[in-house]
Parts: sequence; structure tokens; C-alpha cells
Amino acid sequence: MALGVCLLFDRRSDRALRELWLRLERLGVATPHSHTHGRHRPHLSYVVLLDWDLDPVRAAVTSLPDGGPHELSFDAVAAFRRGRVCLVPAVPADLLTRQRAVVEAVRSTGAVVHRHYEVDRWLPHTSLATRAAARQMPDVVAAAYEVLPVTVLVTHAALIDSATGRDWPLTILP
Repeated sequence: MALGVCLLFDRRSDRALRELWLRLERLGVATPHSHTHGRHRPHLSYVVLLDWDLDPVRAAVTSLPDGGPHELSFDAVAAFRRGRVCLVPAVPADLLTRQRAVVEAVRSTGAVVHRHYEVDRWLPHTSLATRAAARQMPDVVAAAYEVLPVTVLVTHAALIDSATGRDWPLTILP
């Protein structure tokens, strides 16, 4: 079980990414659409926590300045170990500053940060495939590059429990 501090997208962007998930599913590639509880939403996680106390984490994140809506431009595909394939955005300096502030805020509550989300180790991404086999990679990449580049509008944020899909909307956009 893990808790993410997640950036969420406007309806148009969310729908476009879900359509890409469904296209991959039709090709036999597992995506967040069918992964675990099936309640996953397109998002970009600032940080994933392995151990946390919800109320202090929520208070720490909502005490940060509201950065407001912003765009992210995806123009690349990355493959992580164990078949996770993701869209990778261009990384404006402001995104790194925001991520650092979120990590520091949640760490101040005693939460345990997943090592891949540590400051200076974080690779921002939005998941496309959860467990693509090597033989499926050409199909995943081809489907992604048919829609790239994609610019999404980040409009809101939430704490999301990856084990259940339960979310706690945030009142600010860190």
C-alpha cells in the first residue's frame, strides 16, 4: 500500500490518456485501466509514500503555496523495469521546485518516501502500461507516438491510496 501526492488533469487531458489506455488494452497490453482495483486515473505523482499518517500529510501539503493550474508537455516514452511504460514530460524548473517542496513537507510529518521519488532521483512520468512484455514494447511505443506530443492541463491534486484508489482531494495545487 502506498500513498501518492498526485497531480490530476483537466477532463480533456484525462479523456485523451484514458483513450490511449483503452487502445493499449485492445492490443493486449495491461494498463492502469485494468490494473488492481481498476480505479486508477491519469496522473503524475510528486511523491509516493510507503508509510504515513494521512491527516498530518494532508495538512503539510495543503500548507504549501497554491501554484495554480499549469501545463505539462509530454513528448517522450520511457520504459522502467518490470515492463512499466510511461509518458515523460519536459521538465520545467518550476516542476522540480514544486516536487522538492512537497517531498520536504511530507517528510516533515515522519512519512517514509519511496526511494524513486526522492529529490534528485525523481523522474516525472504518467503511466501507460503496467507490465508490458518486451515483445509488446513496439506496440506500446507506436501507440504512444501516434498521439504525442500531448499537452495536458494540470488542474487539481489529490492524495491517492494506490492499493484502493481512494482519494482525498487537495484544496490547493502544490
